[in-house]
Amino acid sequence: MHHCGRFMQAPLSRRQMLARCAGGFGAVAMAAMLGESASGAVAGLTSMAPKPPHFVGKARSVIFLYMDGGPSQMDSFDPKPLLTKEHGTPFKMKKEPTQFNNNGNTFGSPWKFKPGGKSGIPVSDLFPYVRECVDDMAVIRSMTSNFSEHTSANYFLHTGNGQQGRPSMGAWVSYGLGSLSQNLPGFIVVNGGLIPPGGLDNFNSGFLPASFQGSIFKPAAEPVANIRPLEATPRLQRNKLELMAHMDHGLLGKLGHADQIESAVANYELAFQMQSAVPELMDVSGESEVTKKLYGIDAAFPHTRTFATECLLARRLVERGVRFVELTCPAAGGDRWDQHGGLVSGHTANALAVDQPIAGLLKDLKSRGLLESTLVVWAGEFGRTPFSQGSDGRDHNPFGYSIWMAGGGVKGGTVYGATDEYGYKVVENKVEMYDMHATMLRLMGMDHKRVTYRWGGRDMRLTDVHGDVIEAIIA
Repeated sequence: MHHCGRFMQAPLSRRQMLARCAGGFGAVAMAAMLGESASGAVAGLTSMAPKPPHFVGKARSVIFLYMDGGPSQMDSFDPKPLLTKEHGTPFKMKKEPTQFNNNGNTFGSPWKFKPGGKSGIPVSDLFPYVRECVDDMAVIRSMTSNFSEHTSANYFLHTGNGQQGRPSMGAWVSYGLGSLSQNLPGFIVVNGGLIPPGGLDNFNSGFLPASFQGSIFKPAAEPVANIRPLEATPRLQRNKLELMAHMDHGLLGKLGHADQIESAVANYELAFQMQSAVPELMDVSGESEVTKKLYGIDAAFPHTRTFATECLLARRLVERGVRFVELTCPAAGGDRWDQHGGLVSGHTANALAVDQPIAGLLKDLKSRGLLESTLVVWAGEFGRTPFSQGSDGRDHNPFGYSIWMAGGGVKGGTVYGATDEYGYKVVENKVEMYDMHATMLRLMGMDHKRVTYRWGGRDMRLTDVHGDVIEAIIA
């Protein structure tokens, strides 16, 4: 190909760029980045400055506790005495097709339920610590999904669409409200050790500018691998950044708007800022021993320690203005919450990993006055069947399951919706994924119908053409 000065090869598409750079650029670059940095800012880059909400919302940040694999509703937050009574007998309702169709008899919960708090909401013995916090929670027992296999259900949970490539809810929140942090991404995923089925596209920016994609951290001493400076001095590094910004300005002058170039420049600037911000974030020496013990940092079970670190990081991140924090589960329980067999051992291990840290997070946020401005959401992609798979497991069930929300304007001590007497299907106040997303945006001061982005000839939104706010759980 000849370069005559009047012809320039078309730049890579954003997807090509992301695919080629996944090993390094993707770990940090796909973050919600500073567009308004004092040095190295790119003209025309989508601003990450805080944006005014549509109306006053109580929540300023979200912590999404993602329970990968699908926790069982009748073993956690939706007690069904009839299951216990009819345990081991043929299931009396019509069974819908399941993922593996190795279906057995009615399967009563192996765990007892006890009332918690002043509200008396029953929670199973899987979650004795979380049970203490139910007065701050709205338990939704009528959640549904449109998909019964993990990958599509994960995309649906995260993006409101069962297909790959749509923006994650974290990206939409950052796009709608901007960032409150000057030196950390606006959307951070703290990975406890498992990337869910569907991969990193669960945290994608989709057709939104690449600067809104989730940035992957780890709950480790070095949470982000590729932000260490290679230069001998900060001045030398700054000189290089300024030179790259100058060269990219010139290229943008010829090409016009180019998302992949603008996002790459913003990434370099953000990474520079993070070199000082991340070590400070990870230094928990200032946290009291009481606080660390509250979260379970000293727990005997190693996966509890991992998730405790994630939860403590989540609190520190929202304190520093990070808009959306997602926590993924550690590798406890054999296969996430996805117990097609060995329900008792698998769910016990998963609950042991997350129960104390989640309760510690809620109590810590509340004691610091942060819970009222932080929306905490606990959810998986679907629930489990009330009949067994094989002899001791449960298959996927999208027809009715439980999630909960706390803080951020949520009416605590509430139960919303109901499933039938077996916990199989919703019979009261059905909640769809679009409704959950619409409610989350509402609590943050956004009208889900007005958070749009023009793409493919239409105004796209997280809730597509659906979604109703769950008014009954809003304080």
